[in-house]
Amino acid sequence: MRAIWLKQFGDPSVLVPGTAPDPVPGAGEVLVAVEFANITFVETQFRATGAGPFRAELPMIPGNGVAGTVTAVGPGADPALLGRRVVTGTGGSGGYAELAAVPAAGVFEVPDGLALDDALALLADGRTAVLQLRAVRPVAGERVLVEAAAGGVGSLLVQLAKAAGAEVVAAAGGPRKPALARELGADLAVDYREADWTAAVGAVDAVFDGVGGAIGRAAFELLGPGGRMVSYGLASGEWAAIPAETAAARGVALVTGDRTPDALRDATEYALAEAAAGRLRPVIGQRFPLAEAAAAHAAIESRATVGKTLLEVGTPPRPKR
Repeated sequence: MRAIWLKQFGDPSVLVPGTAPDPVPGAGEVLVAVEFANITFVETQFRATGAGPFRAELPMIPGNGVAGTVTAVGPGADPALLGRRVVTGTGGSGGYAELAAVPAAGVFEVPDGLALDDALALLADGRTAVLQLRAVRPVAGERVLVEAAAGGVGSLLVQLAKAAGAEVVAAAGGPRKPALARELGADLAVDYREADWTAAVGAVDAVFDGVGGAIGRAAFELLGPGGRMVSYGLASGEWAAIPAETAAARGVALVTGDRTPDALRDATEYALAEAAAGRLRPVIGQRFPLAEAAAAHAAIESRATVGKTLLEVGTPPRPKR
């Protein structure tokens, strides 16, 4: 099969096209013929430094999120999955390839009426957005600030918070990104590259911090007593790292999303169902062929991308029967 190899950590050029033996599903696994592979900011960090939630020895095929059709099932896996359209995580390796053997228990069947690429765009970012929303619990009439509002998670949070009845203020970098946030329903959108961006935002009741660093710390200052802040990303390269005593002195709650397996699965299924019903729209801003994985990583690191970045891997397969 065609695949992308990572043989050393470094800049995007270390992602090299090649071939690999076709995987065979083991006990409790299914084989997915991959049509799309997801790329996240975390994966670019892992490629560059080896740091992050993934643990793998080089050389390896990177990639954590895939969408495709189940073409074979291993011993003990549900045979009813054969031929089903699914999205799933790989555990951090094996995603940038034409075939992936994954645990059957971890796959999500794609609802009828939802495109496979849209479903993949919701796999990681959809559940992340839903979990952050459930942690903050905005109510009708509250003002909430969504950072990185044109990114994969942020673009979904704008929609989810608006649907919850909140007044949504979006913050993103550059003129193109605030415009997208307004298109998605933001009541106000600002460019956080501008020096006075916080003055344009004003006081808020809640902050969804997907940037961290100086942006996250500046956003925290907009919160008053009873405010909530959830930090889920570090697009700046560092966490906002608000001291608990500082938040307590201001009367602000630093909340976190529930990361238990049941919560993760429920949030993913909720995001997929909302998209299938037409109430949630993932933004796929960039698509690259599998062989151009290096260019895809470079695009994400340029900070010029919007929404999700996907690799287009293969065409719909015929399941073996």
